[in-house]
Amino acid sequence: MSASEQELFALLDQLGIAHETTEHPPIFTAEEGHALAARIPGRACKNLFLKDKKGVLWLVVLPADKKADLNTLEKKLHSARLSFGNPTLLGEVLGITPGSVTPFALINDNERRVTPVLDAEMMQAGLVNYHPLRNDASTTLQADDLLKFIAFFGYKPVILDVA
Repeated sequence: MSASEQELFALLDQLGIAHETTEHPPIFTAEEGHALAARIPGRACKNLFLKDKKGVLWLVVLPADKKADLNTLEKKLHSARLSFGNPTLLGEVLGITPGSVTPFALINDNERRVTPVLDAEMMQAGLVNYHPLRNDASTTLQADDLLKFIAFFGYKPVILDVA
């Protein structure tokens, strides 16, 4: 069973992570979010749910304005050919739907199948924004607090220059 937005916020509060959520129309792509970026404090970010040829799952989190070349990324990650994970796998592993991909969905990865990959530049941004398990809102928090959230679940994220 997937965590609710309220359960996510309760966990952030429990971890002492300050957060603020802004409601907005549904956003399915980073391009759609550009118009909203100016009215929400912090760095707009996007998330890629990827699978490699060997079945390894990756959640790549990077600034919305940055491009990720999958061929370059697979070399940096020492992975086999990367491709986007399908919606069924996304729902099964992270309990969310396409357009709602977010590092907060790691709360639903009960088997710890996903390896989080965080862009190094994004981690220097101060405030960052991610969907709170749904794509009609953005939750703002400190980049360092994202690390605290991820570590709570026992992940050791890969931090590198994604581009």
